[in-house]
Amino acid sequence: MAFELILASGSPRRKMLLEQAGYTFQVEVSDVPEPEPEPGVPAEEYVTTLAWRKARAVALRRGRGWILGADTTCTVDGVCLNKPVDRADAERMIRLQEGREVPVMTGICLYHAETHQWLGAVERSWCRFRTLSDSERTAYLDSLAWRGKAGAYGLQDNDPIVSLVSGSWSNVVGLPLERFQTLWAWANALSQRG
Repeated sequence: MAFELILASGSPRRKMLLEQAGYTFQVEVSDVPEPEPEPGVPAEEYVTTLAWRKARAVALRRGRGWILGADTTCTVDGVCLNKPVDRADAERMIRLQEGREVPVMTGICLYHAETHQWLGAVERSWCRFRTLSDSERTAYLDSLAWRGKAGAYGLQDNDPIVSLVSGSWSNVVGLPLERFQTLWAWANALSQRG
């Protein structure tokens, strides 16, 4: 028996990953605000809390199905690098990451709308950000490839400035499929038990 899956995200990358993996699902954007984390809040807590809030918001509206919420961030020295708000913010993020290995974390939550049971996890991958010349940095910023992407880059776009060092490629893109597959199996087992 198949159980209804709803993606609580308007991210085209998360949608693409689920489609490519063969999942059947609907999309309903949560519209949950994504404020910057409070000082001292660990990145893992930040992304898992946001994933839960997104999933729960859609679950309360729909009243049925398993709702998938997710949130991704990069961190440098404990500072979360979310989606840049403008070019200057993107440049700030790029300069912070240049020449370093940077952790990328995605929190995911599967929230069952009928019972309010939920399953959550956080996945961590590491990316290597190469040092750029001034002209390379300017060209990258001019390309606008940084828009809408945590840390100001997209591994899925073959951005020449970053490479995966370890962990899940799909996690860096925005949804750790391997971890989601495990949670989805647990969710289905919970549903079958009634």
